[in-house]
Amino acid sequence: MVLGVSAQKSHTVVQGDNPYNIAKKYGMTVDELLKLNPKHKDGKLAIGDVLAVKTEKAVTSVAPKTAVPEKVGTIAGTSVGKIILQPKQTIYGITKQYRISETDLRKLNPELDSNMKIGDEITLPLASIKKYGGDQPTVTATKPVEAPVEKTVTATPTTPAVEGESYVIQAKDNYYRITKQFGISQQDLYTLNPGLEEKGLKPGETIKIKRSNTEPVAETTNPKTKMDSGNEKSSTASSNVVVSDDYVTYTVQQGDTVFSIVNKFGVSIDELIALNPDLSKGLKSGMVLKIKKQDPVYVKKSGDALSVVMMLPFGYSTNETQYRGMALDFLTGAKLAIERNARGGQKLDIKIVDSGNEASFKNSLTQINPENTDLIIGPFFKSNVIDVLDFTKNQKIPVVAPFANTPELYNYNNLIIVETNNQTYADKIVEEVKAVYSDQKIYVVADGKKENANYIKSGLEKAVKNPNIVIVNSPADIQLDQNMMTGQSAPVIAVLANDDMGEAFANKMIALSKEVQGVKAFSMFYSPVFEKKVDDLSQASLVYLMDRKINTDGNFEKEILAAYKSKYCKTPPKYAIVGFDVVNDMLTRENKKGEIFKQMNKVQTQLATKFEFVKSKANGAYVNTGYRVIRLVP
Repeated sequence: MVLGVSAQKSHTVVQGDNPYNIAKKYGMTVDELLKLNPKHKDGKLAIGDVLAVKTEKAVTSVAPKTAVPEKVGTIAGTSVGKIILQPKQTIYGITKQYRISETDLRKLNPELDSNMKIGDEITLPLASIKKYGGDQPTVTATKPVEAPVEKTVTATPTTPAVEGESYVIQAKDNYYRITKQFGISQQDLYTLNPGLEEKGLKPGETIKIKRSNTEPVAETTNPKTKMDSGNEKSSTASSNVVVSDDYVTYTVQQGDTVFSIVNKFGVSIDELIALNPDLSKGLKSGMVLKIKKQDPVYVKKSGDALSVVMMLPFGYSTNETQYRGMALDFLTGAKLAIERNARGGQKLDIKIVDSGNEASFKNSLTQINPENTDLIIGPFFKSNVIDVLDFTKNQKIPVVAPFANTPELYNYNNLIIVETNNQTYADKIVEEVKAVYSDQKIYVVADGKKENANYIKSGLEKAVKNPNIVIVNSPADIQLDQNMMTGQSAPVIAVLANDDMGEAFANKMIALSKEVQGVKAFSMFYSPVFEKKVDDLSQASLVYLMDRKINTDGNFEKEILAAYKSKYCKTPPKYAIVGFDVVNDMLTRENKKGEIFKQMNKVQTQLATKFEFVKSKANGAYVNTGYRVIRLVP
């Protein structure tokens, strides 16, 4: 079917779509497409998503009848395909639906826990997808694909092996014997078999001993020139990156995506495609990519101990007490984290600096020696954070901002922003509403600026069909809808987009849910009343987001709470929790070389806070996108 596309303002994602082919269709770059659609900045698309596109370069194209086939691989002789992860799907649910053990599922998807998002592709046995998939969106081929046949040779002590492309390791084999037998260097052997250097030779396993005619292999260099890619999810990362004069080369591993590689190396998608035109045909394991060199990241100063400066607004030097309680609480939690990591063997040199107030802050900078500092935690205020970044710009010392989060800060590539911004919460609310929407009227309760409310309304207008969205200034303005056919009251969806009307919103939603079933409530922000009225609000199926939430049943959480109470004879207040979470998260990301930026791709949950950092832009700051979703079920 041929579609004449002219003056289009949006594109609805169909099976087989990806950011590259959509951008190409409309004469855009991938970066331009993602800038027009910030909620999809990670490149994850789901069927039915509506994307804004440029209108002036739209072209005529052929609408696909079926999914674009993706090459189906084999693992241990089993044909495999992929499904697209849907809302509410879990690891447990996938294992039950597709009759696969969790062990086998993780073998097929080694990074399953680290970054599991709606729209992700999950690898499964092809037979299970066909038998149990039902209506589940897939990216498998439309017919079975035969497993590729490799040449395999087996060596015995009495029979010399015949050279082929692969070889089965024997019990008496070692690196020297194999390299001599097949006439390759040990470094070539490692390059052909990523991970072999770390895990060693295991009898019965098949390794590559010759490059195939079509397989690109990175140039080998002296092992000392290798650069760690920073992907802590894979122990083989360091053997997949090779340094050249103007760029590095990276061998694509199973589980890699274009966007994980972009985040890992801090480059733009267009820069990556410009150096690697074959990416337009798709990303495949074993591909060798050229990646533009970036400025070197921070490396720890000399000495065994990690030198950490904490800048807290005690106000002793200026005789101000406005933020002293907050700073003291933060310090109690931080001390607990410091002692915990020191007991674990980490060598730390901690210095506490009184950052005073915003006006007197620059005086406190004189207490910091940028030539002998490995990490700065604080200060609290945006203007002070910028002062620190300017003060340390030559050394590129990692700076952690516990509370400041504004776009003005996103240009600093040595900055780590802890606070999750409102746009991330608003995107999640749009996603949640879309999942339950069924032609209901939608109310959005705004604050004075209406910034959050307008953003949510705009997102919903693109996400759902025939939206009827009303922005109101008070929960009192939310009213039940009326069924035009029967005249009876009909349920509505209500969203709280400000953080100071929680109680009024809760009371209104409770009242409406008693009048008619099916009312659904969502809140971008937490309010204490939500926990006090759990039973009543569950009738409105309230879903709300929190930046911090303690799982009091968790063993780790119980341990930390008990340790804090033992040390300070009380439960930790809000800013003590923040202090522990921020400091413990940062210290656990530090390796012995102080290369904290190489650990930023790890998702970690501390006492109450989830930390999931992404690059705000190429060569920009790391921003936390983690949050907790609380669902009240009737």
